[in-house]
Amino acid sequence: MTRTKDTRASLPTRRGHKATKIAAKEAGPEHKEVQVKGDKNGGTRLVPTKKTSRYYPGEDSRPKHKSTKTVSPSKLRDSITPGTVLILLAGRFRGKRVVFLKQLESGLLLVTGPFKVNGVPLRRVNQAYVIATSTKIDLAGVSIDEKLNDKYFAKPASASSEDKEAEFFSEGKPKPKEAYPEAKASDQKSIDQALLAEIKKTENLSKYLKASFGLSKGQFPHLLRF
Repeated sequence: MTRTKDTRASLPTRRGHKATKIAAKEAGPEHKEVQVKGDKNGGTRLVPTKKTSRYYPGEDSRPKHKSTKTVSPSKLRDSITPGTVLILLAGRFRGKRVVFLKQLESGLLLVTGPFKVNGVPLRRVNQAYVIATSTKIDLAGVSIDEKLNDKYFAKPASASSEDKEAEFFSEGKPKPKEAYPEAKASDQKSIDQALLAEIKKTENLSKYLKASFGLSKGQFPHLLRF
């Protein structure tokens, strides 16, 4: 049994009935005069027309103020420039070395392995989880397309509830693996081709990017020079 999303308030609209608008009530007086018995009570007294709340907070709560700050991307570290080789510290590819391409509007870093060297595709990373090395690659001959932005990496809209229900009752059949988009594969190939041309100019740079970073016994990261 599927649950309907129609509420009682929306049914007249869906049935084609004309919704009746309730006329706005005029605000009445805040106080009214009440006769009070007794010679020493003044005869009349002003009483509020609406009852006040019987609950009062024990501590004064600070009112919320609208923030006047503008959201801006985080400042890029001085040690990170286009072409800098970075070491990833978190995520699926932690320990891998990647090449920094540019900073996106969100403040995240656009990096790649290249994919043909160490299997790291075009992806976004936070600069808080990378180590900048002194190794740099000249990106003068590498053209980075403007479409490689935050929208490029946005996930597609999630499946509807009906699709999820059909998948649940599919008798345990494995979900078919979706093919990688050809457009993104061609973008990765063009970036890799341009980067590999620059990497080959430096001896053993390809082996350096392919090797994973790690610490052995007696090594301390704060004493190392990257």
